[in-house]
Amino acid sequence: MSEEVKLKIGLEIHQQLDTHKLFCNCHSLLRNDTPLFEVKRKLHAVAGETGEIDKAALHESSLNKEFVYQGYDTTCLVELDEQPPLLINEEALEIALHVSLLLNCEIIPVSQIMRKTVIDGSNTSGFQRTVLIARNGFIDTEHGRVGIENISLEEDAARIIEEEPIKRIFRLDRLGIPLVEIGTKPDIKTAEQCKKIALFIGDVLRSCKVKRGIGTIRQDINISIANHPRVEIKGFQDVKMFIPVIEKEIERQKKNILQKKLVGDVRNALANGETEFLRPMPGASRMYPETDLPLLKISRDIINNAKKTLPKLRSEVKQELIKKGLIEDEVRVLLKQGMLEEFSALLKLMNEPRFIYRILIEIPKSIASRERKSIEEINEILTLDIIESIIDYVRQNKINKDNVKHVMEQIAKGKKFEDAIKIEKFDLTNVETEIAKLVKDKPGLTIGGYMGLIMNKFKGKISGKEASEILKKMLK
Repeated sequence: MSEEVKLKIGLEIHQQLDTHKLFCNCHSLLRNDTPLFEVKRKLHAVAGETGEIDKAALHESSLNKEFVYQGYDTTCLVELDEQPPLLINEEALEIALHVSLLLNCEIIPVSQIMRKTVIDGSNTSGFQRTVLIARNGFIDTEHGRVGIENISLEEDAARIIEEEPIKRIFRLDRLGIPLVEIGTKPDIKTAEQCKKIALFIGDVLRSCKVKRGIGTIRQDINISIANHPRVEIKGFQDVKMFIPVIEKEIERQKKNILQKKLVGDVRNALANGETEFLRPMPGASRMYPETDLPLLKISRDIINNAKKTLPKLRSEVKQELIKKGLIEDEVRVLLKQGMLEEFSALLKLMNEPRFIYRILIEIPKSIASRERKSIEEINEILTLDIIESIIDYVRQNKINKDNVKHVMEQIAKGKKFEDAIKIEKFDLTNVETEIAKLVKDKPGLTIGGYMGLIMNKFKGKISGKEASEILKKMLK
């Protein structure tokens, strides 16, 4: 449907970074416990750098709402707008540079940190700090090149907890979390192409140090057909919604042209693919310079250091891991769980990808299921240091690979590493007697069935190879 009209689409993506906050040293941790205090305020629209008051800000101001901010012992004076901001978070800056380089952008050597007027209550200061990092990048697609207009670093807003007719309640734990904002040029021509670009940018972001999960990424589109003003649509959490929302917006704009209702506004995407009015379209008058911070200078040394630590795209990593012997599902699990760094570190100790995957992913998952614990609880016990030590014992032939699961199970149950690693070896003559009895008591099982019973019975005290050889002899 989108190919039937002259269509222009630009994509905006906001992604939280996995660091402390952008202009203070507070942790970027969302809390669900009871807040310790509340602060109440009302915000007012002010003139931007053009000397005019933004009409979107005027609209919000006319609602005359009271704003309540909930805070914790982790809330600082910067978040409450009672203290000037600290210098920009250097780790967040490096991640933004990684994203910029992966999207072929030109880094801006000197930038003015700006204040963007926001008086819907989501910022205690009435503005959001933002700074331009890079511009003029591109993504090559089968339908042509799509330009990257800009990449910025900015503060996330406070999260809304409750809304009443004349009051909004926010929580300050999210306020100030670093966001990287990516804006494409309006080069996207179809709904399908928009979806593919969103997926590609998502792959770039997940290759860098970003937060994962619902709410950590927000996607907006700017869309217009010929003879209709630009409309901004917010609220995309699922890329599958791009196509139905875009197609319904095209039909809405067609009707607007026929009815001569040519208004550009900001709209919210609904679950059924339709949109609803949020506020008037903001303009340049909402921006003015941040006076509490110096110019951001990105030197050649900073850029070169970012290039040295530049991560590979997930698609490249995926192909490399498949070449090393992992299957596609295993690669997907590694990437989804964010265990790629740990996997790579362990692989340097022992270049056996399938064994490393088993000890890092499969065995902890099995133990978590058996012990009825979450995988996070098991990973807190089976730390990377413990796994490295187990691998070291395997390399030195102090234990064999078949002992590993038993050792990890014992540690997960509370045994010290030194005790769990002591594997009691059975006399093979006695083992043969036990296996013979097992085969006699349970006739007709497959070799795999018998092996499962044997390894469970002896729990790492004999190797799989030894058990297999004895079993084959018995079955003959």
